[in-house]
Amino acid sequence: MILLVEDDPNDELLTLRALKMSNIKHEVIAVHDGVDALDFLFCRNTYADRNPHDLPQLILLDIKLPKMDGLEVLRHLRANQHTHLLPVVILSSSKEDEDLIEAYKNGANSCLRKPVDFTQFMEYIRQLGLYWLQLNEAPPK
Repeated sequence: MILLVEDDPNDELLTLRALKMSNIKHEVIAVHDGVDALDFLFCRNTYADRNPHDLPQLILLDIKLPKMDGLEVLRHLRANQHTHLLPVVILSSSKEDEDLIEAYKNGANSCLRKPVDFTQFMEYIRQLGLYWLQLNEAPPK
């Protein structure tokens, strides 16, 4: 499973389309703000009935999110024993170097700036899927 945390509907659609066109068959769960992301991961509120051991193999996290930004989500993930090892890739359109520095300081595994060109974005997603979902060896559960 991939958890996509993205508030922009157009970016969500592009990411989903790129994943599909890259033959990435993993289930994708999309949430639209930082609070919803944490609720999903920690099985709270709307997601209270979800199995807490069913964690995503990869989290694609935008930085600029409503309710709670991606950096704060990342801090919560890294502070929790249950989620601190989950692979998190920051996938953001932010041009601010400080955002990327803060993402790495807070435990991001990787940061990608979303390119404007769809063909280039497709290639980013293809390579991201190849590395994180096929080549990378995640820590044992």
